[in-house]
Amino acid sequence: MATMGKYCKAYSLKKLRQFNQWIEHSENTRKEKQQVDGQEVEINRELTDDDFLYLQENYVVTHGIFKDENIIFDNVTTEWQEFCKNTLLFEIPVYQN
Repeated sequence: MATMGKYCKAYSLKKLRQFNQWIEHSENTRKEKQQVDGQEVEINRELTDDDFLYLQENYVVTHGIFKDENIIFDNVTTEWQEFCKNTLLFEIPVYQN
């Protein structure tokens, strides 16, 4: 069962690709149905700069709202976290009980 995190934020792929160590696992995109030779098949969506992906609270990037499915980027390093904070202005809110 997919896990929903407490926080994630959507960013255009164009912005995420600005990270100089970006490695994209495009094989993990969500699937879509298409007709091929008269048969319905599921294929991975092709990502473009205009697509929006989700930066999760654990700094993994997904192609959907769940933090453990459709993982597109998972090379979480100090440089990546600094890029998220300084360039994307990603900040996880502090929740009070």
